[in-house]
Amino acid sequence: MTLPAGESIVVRVNDEPLLSIGQFARLARLSVKQLRHYADLGVLPPARVDPATGYRYYRAGQAPDALTIGLLRSLDVPLPVVAEVLRGEPTATGALTAVHDRLEGELARRRHSLTALEHILERGLPSAETAHVALHEEGPQRVVLVREVATSPYDIARATSRCVARLLPLLSGEGPPRLTGLFPLDMEERVPIAVGAALEDGATLEGGALEDGAAASEPAAIELLPGGTFARATHLGPYAQIPLTAHALLAWCAEHGHAPAGPLREVYVDDPATTPPDQLVTHLMVPVREREAVVG
Repeated sequence: MTLPAGESIVVRVNDEPLLSIGQFARLARLSVKQLRHYADLGVLPPARVDPATGYRYYRAGQAPDALTIGLLRSLDVPLPVVAEVLRGEPTATGALTAVHDRLEGELARRRHSLTALEHILERGLPSAETAHVALHEEGPQRVVLVREVATSPYDIARATSRCVARLLPLLSGEGPPRLTGLFPLDMEERVPIAVGAALEDGATLEGGALEDGAAASEPAAIELLPGGTFARATHLGPYAQIPLTAHALLAWCAEHGHAPAGPLREVYVDDPATTPPDQLVTHLMVPVREREAVVG
């Protein structure tokens, strides 16, 4: 390997020339600070450390590993995964695949964010008028319900899809079932969600089963969704943009003195398998109660 022009070898060990940390940093296109950090973590230890001065020296043959570290770190690969790659561990491919999937998920979320921002820039913040927010009386509804826990607010879409995938095999009847998603108003690090299918109009449980396999988080259950007074809005468009309409719904509740009293419901009117995303209709509903007047 050719050394940087003008550099000289300063140390030899067992007749092998070594480079100072500065020389090696230029050869590997890393900073001295990065090399020290990688050495301290054991990812790229120096070939020799002078016991008297603490100076670190590297072999020119370590440059491919250093360049690999620089490349993978520029791709947002965490150092523990980089270390697996350098050691040639059998788990390295799986670890890199996990990083790829994480980055792909982040990219999808960024795309959703950009789409929502473009919507706001084009049409302004969502309003109660455009979402057709109004009070609505809803009766109790018997449903078969499945639950999942999203690992973060960004994981809600996956967990919701998982609920639907668990739920559909349990149902029989003509036409697509009426599905309702239930989401907490308070978003914590772990988000419990549920999706229910109405047991009406001829819909029954397939074979009487209430579970679809050992991989499910909780068994499915037949429950009664309570009725009452709801603030309801209508969302037209992709599911990823539902938070915009939820904003309008909750803002309307605040402005009109209606305190949300339960989870946010998303009632999916259309079948996404046959309806274009920009034509999907979803009713958003939140149970409300009148705020008590403050005396004094």
